Amino acid sequence: MNYLETRIEINASPEKVWQVLTDFKNYPSWNPFIKSLEGEMIIGRNFNVRIEPPEAQGMSFNPVLLAFEPNNEFRWKGKLFVKGLFDGEHQFKLLKKLDGSTTFIQSEKFSGILVPLFSKMIDNNTRKGFELMNEKIKEIAEK
Repeated sequence: MNYLETRIEINASPEKVWQVLTDFKNYPSWNPFIKSLEGEMIIGRNFNVRIEPPEAQGMSFNPVLLAFEPNNEFRWKGKLFVKGLFDGEHQFKLLKKLDGSTTFIQSEKFSGILVPLFSKMIDNNTRKGFELMNEKIKEIAEK
């Protein structure tokens, strides 16, 4: 198993950050990591995602939605081909701070027999993709 977590402090409310995070139709115009996200956000249902980590091969997949709690958490679990090969549980978590700002956490738990083969890509390219996306959400939410 491999776990990746990034955090960024955003001088905006969780409601504003959530608004940016869930404006899926505009992802292609601003999101440097998740190039598209389409489908209905219904727990237990699949939707479509296209990611393009920096300097790495992009991929499209159909994860299942695990959590979609406005202003708090957005989480899904996806797999490469079949369960147990290369699975990832992706989470966006918004923590409201006492001053009204937000700690934005983006993380993923990777599991499966192929994870060791991709650990360098996860630690470098995927981490960079998370960080770039976090920075863009911060920039847009703080405007």
